[in-house]
Amino acid sequence: MSTEQPNNPLHGIKLATMLEQLYLEYGWEELGYSLNINAFKNNPTYKSSLKFLRTTPWAREKVENFYLKNMVK
Repeated sequence: MSTEQPNNPLHGIKLATMLEQLYLEYGWEELGYSLNINAFKNNPTYKSSLKFLRTTPWAREKVENFYLKNMVK
């Protein structure tokens, strides 16, 4: 089995890196509004948001799709 994933645009990008780049670009308020995720709306921190995304597949998928749509050129 190959470790290469040529059809996966997120291959090699860590969730922590995605979250950091999105936060720096949009901020918590805009992320909360755009993605409708409470972890970004109610007293968000980088650490708590990352923990939530790692344990909540639907939220992680929303963030990954938003990242692909807005950050990957």
